[in-house]
Amino acid sequence: MFRHFGGVPRLVVPDNLKAGVHKASFYDPELNRSYGMMASHYGVGVLPARPRKPRDKAKVEAGVRLAQTYILGRLRHQTFFSLAEANQAIAAVLERLNGKVMRRLGISRRQLFETVERPALAPLPGDDYEFAEWRLARVSLDYHVEFDSFFYSVPHALIREQVDLRATARTIEIFHRGRRVAAHQRRYGGRRHGTDPDHMPSAHRRYAEWTPDRFRRWGRSIGPETEGLIVAILAHRPHPEQGFRTCLGVLRLYRDLDPAHAEMVSARAVAIGALTYKGIATIIANRVVRPPAAETAVIDHPNLRGRGYFH
Repeated sequence: MFRHFGGVPRLVVPDNLKAGVHKASFYDPELNRSYGMMASHYGVGVLPARPRKPRDKAKVEAGVRLAQTYILGRLRHQTFFSLAEANQAIAAVLERLNGKVMRRLGISRRQLFETVERPALAPLPGDDYEFAEWRLARVSLDYHVEFDSFFYSVPHALIREQVDLRATARTIEIFHRGRRVAAHQRRYGGRRHGTDPDHMPSAHRRYAEWTPDRFRRWGRSIGPETEGLIVAILAHRPHPEQGFRTCLGVLRLYRDLDPAHAEMVSARAVAIGALTYKGIATIIANRVVRPPAAETAVIDHPNLRGRGYFH
């Protein structure tokens, strides 16, 4: 329900509509921000009813209850076979409700709207509001942020910084301290990384501590198979920096493994092309490879024929 305060239309939200739309929407800061952006787009001030303040809600609740009982009471015996047919019947009853003279005021709701509210209304904007999700994100070492399992680059100077991410059906925008620093076309398939070449670092001090050579040296410290896995991960990406996130994940996975087991996992991952964090974690979790068990001593006896006897 819209109510006017000093010429500014404000939307008052009743409790039953809050629960019907999304109970968490009025407590989730991300949804509240999207709600505020919609109100700003249409020039509307949002005045939510306060909890435990029944006087804030009385008029709104009464208006909702009146419309609900009036419309449902007159349509309860009718059967509709399409949504358009039901909407047409509801519109006719609603027009009748708005044209009915109110006993206390001696004027109809339609007349009240035309004389009081319509002159205070501003024209609608030329373009419709486009819903956008807002999220907080932390820029990773590979100067990308994640949204919906896809990665989008930002200027490398923002590594480890917190940014605001605005996502619509078509675009991804990243803001840092209120200033837009990157914009990408939203991805729904194909490569998971969207990288702007202008965002790539050249010799940034904070970024230089993580390089392909450093990851290869770390892999070499475990063994040649792990070094080969690191090389394969970095070569599998269009830009080596896009593989840093996976290499860091492999480093975490290998912390609890002895070098022999880690080497076997690395060899298996390269053999089957499992060059992602999830694929390597699956190999370890499912115990596809295991460290070789210590060989037990075989008794040397003339009565033991051995496996060569059968060939």
